[in-house]
Amino acid sequence: TGRASRKLICRQRQVLFFFLFLGLSLAGTEPRRYSVVEETEGNSFVTNLAKDLGLGQRELSRRGARVISKRNKLHLQLDQETGDLLLNEKLDREELCGHMEPCVLRFQVLLENPLEFFQAELQVIDINDHAPVFVDRDMLLKISEGSPPGTTFPLKNAQDVDVGRNNIENYIISPNSYFRVLTRKRSGGRKYPELVLDKALDREEEPELRLTLTAQDGGSPPRSGTAQVYIEVVDINDNAPEFEQPSYRVQIPEDSPIGSLVVTVSASDLDSGVYGKISYTLFQPSEDISKTLEVNSVTGEIRLRKQVDFETVQSYEVDIKATDGGGLSGKCTLLLQVVDMNDNPPEVTISALTSPIPENTPEVVVAVFSVSDPDSGDNGKTISSIQDDLPFLLKPSVKNFYTLVTEGALDRESRAEYNITITVTDMGSPRLKTQHNITVLVSDVNDNAPAFTQTSYTLWVRENNNPALHIGSVSATDRDAGANAQLTYSLLPPQDPHLPLASLVSINADNGHLFALRSLDYEALQAFEFGVGATDRGSPALSSQARVRVLVLDANDNSPFVLYPLQNGSAPCTELVPRAAEAGYLVTKVVAVDGDSGQNAWLSYQLLKATEPGLFGVWPHNGEVRTARLLSERDAPKHRLLVQVRDNGEPPRSASVTLHVLLARADPLTVYLVVALASVSSLFLLSVLLFVAVRLCRRSRAASLGGCSVPEGPFPGHLVDVSGSGTLSQSYQYEVCLRGGSGTSEFKFLKPILPNLSSQSRGREVEENPSFRNSFGI
Repeated sequence: TGRASRKLICRQRQVLFFFLFLGLSLAGTEPRRYSVVEETEGNSFVTNLAKDLGLGQRELSRRGARVISKRNKLHLQLDQETGDLLLNEKLDREELCGHMEPCVLRFQVLLENPLEFFQAELQVIDINDHAPVFVDRDMLLKISEGSPPGTTFPLKNAQDVDVGRNNIENYIISPNSYFRVLTRKRSGGRKYPELVLDKALDREEEPELRLTLTAQDGGSPPRSGTAQVYIEVVDINDNAPEFEQPSYRVQIPEDSPIGSLVVTVSASDLDSGVYGKISYTLFQPSEDISKTLEVNSVTGEIRLRKQVDFETVQSYEVDIKATDGGGLSGKCTLLLQVVDMNDNPPEVTISALTSPIPENTPEVVVAVFSVSDPDSGDNGKTISSIQDDLPFLLKPSVKNFYTLVTEGALDRESRAEYNITITVTDMGSPRLKTQHNITVLVSDVNDNAPAFTQTSYTLWVRENNNPALHIGSVSATDRDAGANAQLTYSLLPPQDPHLPLASLVSINADNGHLFALRSLDYEALQAFEFGVGATDRGSPALSSQARVRVLVLDANDNSPFVLYPLQNGSAPCTELVPRAAEAGYLVTKVVAVDGDSGQNAWLSYQLLKATEPGLFGVWPHNGEVRTARLLSERDAPKHRLLVQVRDNGEPPRSASVTLHVLLARADPLTVYLVVALASVSSLFLLSVLLFVAVRLCRRSRAASLGGCSVPEGPFPGHLVDVSGSGTLSQSYQYEVCLRGGSGTSEFKFLKPILPNLSSQSRGREVEENPSFRNSFGI
């Protein structure tokens, strides 16, 4: 027995090596074939897939290799580290395939990166692990004594779930004088015994016989089963029932309802009486046939006991026995063919699904799936499709496998989610279809730069603002998502390197709010411009820019400043007026300036107080002080005038100046006195102008006040010419030029109009251009 087992294992290994060699030789054109002996323990080695596929030992793991099979019934497992294909469990060939031979389990090897399929088959080789078994261990035969030699009598066959040579090979009857047994073979390959009468029976000699029927299989070692055959010799009934035809071939649709008539068999018996009465039975039906068919013992009608299924059993074969009242019988064979109907919709099995998929990537494999239909013929042929309005394609792969790929690069900003319906329709009538829905998400790639809502922004800020004042905002959007759409705002380096942008404004990096860092002064800086940037947090990061212009609005924060007459606490300036002056005589002119702009710098003049009201008046627009009437000898010689200068701001600001007027008679000494006073006044006026100019240049540092800069270089000349609509009349022009490099300052007083102290030449203008050059430590 041990030697026979070793021979069996040796032969099985030879079969295994044969199938391995055959699978390798057909790689790429035919499925790879492997084999394993049934009842082999789980985790047993089948083959090394890495070597079979020509791959490295770790390449299977890197490429995500896995084994898939129909309906995901995995009988095998793949060790990705070693590449070994192992049994997942002990396989029972009879449980897997029944009587089907060969017993082949189909599976696929799927490599995901890159995508590649390999078809393979595993044949389960039968071993002789079942002995033949008679369903009925005792058989009774009634044989007429008149039966001639050579008459055959069918016996009930044994059943063996093994296949091939391990199935029933022959039948043996125990030694006797009357009978021998023949081993017959049905069209399906199943063997059955027939008892042959070799010698005529004589009931008077031997009324009954007891024989032992043995069924042997062809396994090594062989197995066997026995049954007892009891033969009762019946008195003469010399006509056995005979069927009209030896076999009946019938086709029936698989959707036939229970109780449907399959066929009606008919037999006749030439005997009469009880020997001519026939009853019909199924002869030795299998368990499945007994549950499927039933026969009417009187009429011979055979009907369905349960609905047949083509996908389970395609055909049935059974013997029908007709027995008369004397115990004689005849038989015929029923061959029932089940006709396939389109009663099974296609099945879709998803093997791999990728979601989300990155945008801007062409031809991405989204899903791998297989399609199967258990029906046959056109009923099992399928057509797969998806919606026409989607950027995806179905590509057929190996047998019944499809890949769903993108038609081109996807854009998440256009559409971030796709609902794909895979529709599989068979070719049967009526057509059946199956739909499988999958959802594919598109992941974001940083392919959109931020975009500002405006290319340029203009902001207005009133001067003297509080530090950290929110002066405005910039805003940008990004069509991407997640971190690719999260923006960071920043200030760009200014185009003017002298602009201290970092000390002027700041920006909130999260929301783009702009803040003034310090109080702004319109008189120093009227406007400035800078750039802002918005950068997303993608990789690589994308950005965009916009321009921001800030305009500083003027506030009335400067009071008027009186240039002439200068109020410096020294000896007051006295204006001389001849007593012969007529009404409207120009006494002097109050000259004032305002550091503000616009209406905040519009000045008006008003006489607040006078020693003798009504004698003098002040023109409100130009500050000219004139006599209001003719002077007389009764008027006091000295007069004190208080003049107010007020701007047009809100609230208005003002300054006041005191004038001293001396009424004098005209003589040469008076003329000299006037000239001396004018010279002293000019000297004070020059000092004031230089002081104001230096202060303004230091505050602005910009071209808004004529481009002065202290102390880098020469001061460019700036001519202040105020017409009659401004502070001065056309008769007064001042030119200030400060030169820092030379250490000198120059002041020019042009075209002052002085009255002729002589009454005979009243109104004549005296033109005088004194030029003073003084040194200042600037």
